Amino acid sequence: MIDFASLLFKIDIPQECDPQVGSLLVAEPFLKESYFNHAVICLVDHSEGQSSMGVVLNRISGHELQDLIDGISCADPVTVYCGGPVACDRLYFLHTLGPDIIPDTREVSHGLWIGGDFEAVKDYINAGYPVDGHIRFFIGYSGWDAGQLEDELRQSVWAVTQPGSADTLLTGAEDSMWHRYVRSMGTPYSCWRYHPQNPRAN
Repeated sequence: MIDFASLLFKIDIPQECDPQVGSLLVAEPFLKESYFNHAVICLVDHSEGQSSMGVVLNRISGHELQDLIDGISCADPVTVYCGGPVACDRLYFLHTLGPDIIPDTREVSHGLWIGGDFEAVKDYINAGYPVDGHIRFFIGYSGWDAGQLEDELRQSVWAVTQPGSADTLLTGAEDSMWHRYVRSMGTPYSCWRYHPQNPRAN
């Protein structure tokens, strides 16, 4: 069957940097998989020729942390995001708090950390400190076998960019976040914002 979307709206992605831990993968406009449609993914583990791991930053799961974890007593609901289709029975988190607040954490990029002592996380939240922009929770993750991500990059499935300030990385969601990073990538990607997600619906 002819893929008319690819023929009519084919986009060649000018890859300007290689993926590394902390890089963002921004989905091309027509990627149809439900987890990855207009997705922005932060790579948290990557080495060339080996398997890779990331979390989708902008897909709201419909769950709240209070419904999933015991011991969360703050009144404000804490949104949980869908990190990807792998290990959907596990919870992951990115944060800007660092090891002084969350011990045993690992730095992903400058000012951005993954994991750490979850009791310290609960203490931080229950004390009423801000969550939005500082810590984000994910069910599951996105994974690639050795060489798979490189193949997808050659097929122009993803654009690779850097997150910029960690202070804004954990803000926004859904399509607005995707559009924000497309704008940040500049003129070569400006046409992405004007392509319909589903050309057949127009």
